[in-house]
Amino acid sequence: MSLPDPRPRRLPLRRMPASTWNAQQPTWREARPAVIGAALKRALARPSGNWFVLAASGEVRTDRPFGRVVAGTELVAWRTPDGRAHAGPGACPHLGAPLCRGAVGAGRLVCRWHGLSLDGGGFPGWDPYPVHDDGVLVWVRLDEAGGEEPTDAPVVPERPEAARAITAVESLAGRCEPEDVVANRLDPWHGSWFHPYSFVGLRVTEIPEESDPDPDRMVVEVGFRVAGRWGVPVRAEFHCPEPRTVVMRIIEGEGLGSVVETHATPLGTDRDGVPRTAVIEATVAASDRPGFALARRLAGSVVRPAVRLAARRLWRDDLAYAERRYLLRSTGRWPG
Repeated sequence: MSLPDPRPRRLPLRRMPASTWNAQQPTWREARPAVIGAALKRALARPSGNWFVLAASGEVRTDRPFGRVVAGTELVAWRTPDGRAHAGPGACPHLGAPLCRGAVGAGRLVCRWHGLSLDGGGFPGWDPYPVHDDGVLVWVRLDEAGGEEPTDAPVVPERPEAARAITAVESLAGRCEPEDVVANRLDPWHGSWFHPYSFVGLRVTEIPEESDPDPDRMVVEVGFRVAGRWGVPVRAEFHCPEPRTVVMRIIEGEGLGSVVETHATPLGTDRDGVPRTAVIEATVAASDRPGFALARRLAGSVVRPAVRLAARRLWRDDLAYAERRYLLRSTGRWPG
């Protein structure tokens, strides 16, 4: 099935070709385990500088602390009045109280148990971690967990200019490892089969080869379903700038240059010893259409919640894929 021409027109919506789920072209021959596995291996070998995505920038605030366990390390984060993000161990150095349940006042993190207040400069027995806020996401550097040569900043993907973009971040967690999330994204062939409510006629037109300048780049043609047979056809590329990130960038069609970043952050293990991973997905969308300015004005009340809802629906399914992959890998039954 061929999609409409993805080049921009007056209206972004196009009528997609009529199809049914079971009548579409099977993709299992193209989705070769060796191709996906080789791309995953190359992605996992890339350096991260020990940086992990902690949260959306908007989740780290000046009025209350944010807590999350990353790679088995309990963390707390907050902002000072100058807007700077800080992060440190999640346990109070006094008697171990959970600092994420504390308060923030005058830029200091205050423990609710006995009132010990901390700033970004540290305290005996409590040393802050390096933090990078890129305006969309807050990253934290955990050298012991990462085990690599540390870098001053994370590998942040190229994005549209913030002043002309709409940004939405959604987060879910599943019982798997980061590599299972990355492997899911390096298998675009499953799109129209596993997510027919979101994608129409997905076709992979370029796959990575060892000789390519960017051997992790995949290119797809796909229609993003809006309602019924109406959708938006685009061409998009996938690549991995670091081992826990997969970026989809629109290279032709509506929203040229817009990106969807999928970040896989290891959390730790659950009570059964099964690893848990957070999928933190950032959508940074931009368009030169005049109507996009109105969309930006409605971002907070309409557009951003809709984007987050779509991402959550998609990742409920894709986490089932990643969890299944982990289950088969961990029991020696994975065919790849």
